[in-house]
Amino acid sequence: MNRYLCAAVLAVLSLGLQANVYAADTTAAAASSPASASSCEDQAVDKNGKKLSGAAKTSFLKKCEADAKAAAPSCEDKAVDKNGKKLAGAAKTSFIKKCEADAKAAK
Repeated sequence: MNRYLCAAVLAVLSLGLQANVYAADTTAAAASSPASASSCEDQAVDKNGKKLSGAAKTSFLKKCEADAKAAAPSCEDKAVDKNGKKLAGAAKTSFIKKCEADAKAAK
């Protein structure tokens, strides 16, 4: 009887630990995602925790948004078929047009 009780307690504890590890993994993944314009605004703070202003803020936002744009794959890079080959001709043109429209709509 005691063996079953110990096994049940251990099972419950291990499930709780796995849930905590999963939550930590999803938090780290969200923190490492590319920066968007609003998160660049949130990151615009100096080493003392004060919000940047003026030229320092403008410079920081410009660099942050450029880094975010460079980290995201371009429509040209995404223009591949299901076999991994690059699209060509009308298919490529159509894909890029749709991709750029979707990107503008998402902003």
